[in-house]
Amino acid sequence: MKKIIFATLAMITFISCEKKESVDGANVHITGNIEGLGQGKLYIQKIQDSALVILDSIQIKGDSHFESHIKLDSPEMLYLFLDRGQTNSIDNSLPFFAEPGNITIETTLKEFFASAKITGSKNQDLMVDFNKINSRFNEENLDLIEKRLKNDMKPNPKTADSIEAAYQKLLIRKYRFTANYAVTHGEYEIAPYIAISEIADITIPYLDTIQKSMKPKVAQSKYGKMLTQYIIERKASEKK
Repeated sequence: MKKIIFATLAMITFISCEKKESVDGANVHITGNIEGLGQGKLYIQKIQDSALVILDSIQIKGDSHFESHIKLDSPEMLYLFLDRGQTNSIDNSLPFFAEPGNITIETTLKEFFASAKITGSKNQDLMVDFNKINSRFNEENLDLIEKRLKNDMKPNPKTADSIEAAYQKLLIRKYRFTANYAVTHGEYEIAPYIAISEIADITIPYLDTIQKSMKPKVAQSKYGKMLTQYIIERKASEKK
C-alpha cells in the first residue's frame, strides 16, 4: 500500500460499468440542480479497488434537477460525473464527501466544478475549508516548479539549492498543517481521509497521532480502517 491510495485518483478515467446498487436501505438522499443542462447523463461514482464504480445513473431530459438514493456504510468521497456526450473534460467530475442524510448539490453546466455548492455534509464543509489552505500550498509549489524549469535552462547551482530549500520548507508546512487539521477533526472521517490522500508518506509518529485522535466511530469507518491498515504495513515495511 506504500505511495498509496489517493495520489492517482484525479487520473482515474471514467469506467463504463453501467451497474446500479440497490436503493434498499438507502441512507443518503442526494438532490441537486445543474443550471443550463437540458440533456445528458449523470453518474454517481465511488472508488473501489482503485477503479471508479457507478452507484447510480440519472438521465437528464429537459429538467436540470436530479435526485438519487444510495447506501453508504460510512461517510465516503463520491464523484458526480457529467456525461456531456461531447468531451471528457476535467470539469466533468465533481468530488464530494457524502455522508448519511440529505445532501444538496447546486452547480451550472458552464462551470460544473468551479460553481458547485454542496450542503448537508459536515465532512464536505470541512473538506472545503481544508482545500482553501491546501490550494495555497499547491500554488506555491507550482511557482517553485516554474522557477526550477527556468533554472534548468540556464543552470545555476546556488539558485537550484535555494529552490530545493524553499520546497522542503513548503513541504514541512503543508504536512504539519494537514496533520494538525486531521488531529483537530478526529471526530470526522475527513481526518483519516486526508492523512492517506495528502500525507501518506509522513513519518510514522505523525500517523500514529492522527490514528489515536480518531473517535471510535471514525476508526471503524472505511477510511479509518484504511489508515490503521496502512500504518501496520508501513511499520512492518520499515522494520525490514
